[in-house]
Amino acid sequence: MSQFREIAWNSLWKQNPGLVQLLGLCPLLAMSNSVVNAAGLGLATILVMALSSYAVALLRSFIPYEIRIPVFILIIAALVTVVDFAMNAWLHDLYLVLGIFIPLIVTNCIVLARVEAYAAKNAAVAAAIDGAMMGVGLTLVRVALGAIREFVGQGTLFTGIEMIVPSAQAWQVLPQDYPGFLVAILPPGAFFVLGLLIAGRNWIDARASARARNKRQPAEPAPATL
Repeated sequence: MSQFREIAWNSLWKQNPGLVQLLGLCPLLAMSNSVVNAAGLGLATILVMALSSYAVALLRSFIPYEIRIPVFILIIAALVTVVDFAMNAWLHDLYLVLGIFIPLIVTNCIVLARVEAYAAKNAAVAAAIDGAMMGVGLTLVRVALGAIREFVGQGTLFTGIEMIVPSAQAWQVLPQDYPGFLVAILPPGAFFVLGLLIAGRNWIDARASARARNKRQPAEPAPATL
């Protein structure tokens, strides 16, 4: 359990793909203009990362070292194709919105990076958890980015939720006459908001490090009084 807790903490905070490693930025920025789009692509990424890590960990003893990268890419591509067909069948409207970014999961740097760095060297269950948690960490950043951009840009949340739950409706958080802030839902807004999220994480880490240093330092003796 301690190993799994370390995997989760590493994936969600210490080595978060979106805030620390800065991998897979193209889909992160492009499909984070709303919560629904971000969560939809994030779910597909989680499935691919978990399944590909599990498959590579099971097969790593049979894969020659010299051709491991092409084989890893073939495994990832096969799983992306399965996820692509599944979303086309069961979430067709969302599939049309996400478009080319579902097949492009094959080229997402974080997928191949975790397969090569962790799954190819560890047991199958630990590798699957590592892949899934890395996907969750990336999805949380993507959803936070989408929520901020959608809220500031349109004054709503969960726009397009009817593509997943037909009876649901988007939340109109701000008044109907809110004019919107167009930059927030355009590509420059994605860069601005991501920069703020990275700065916030770094600030939290700096505060935590400062508190830890203060606890380790011995207290100064009180001055003597006559």
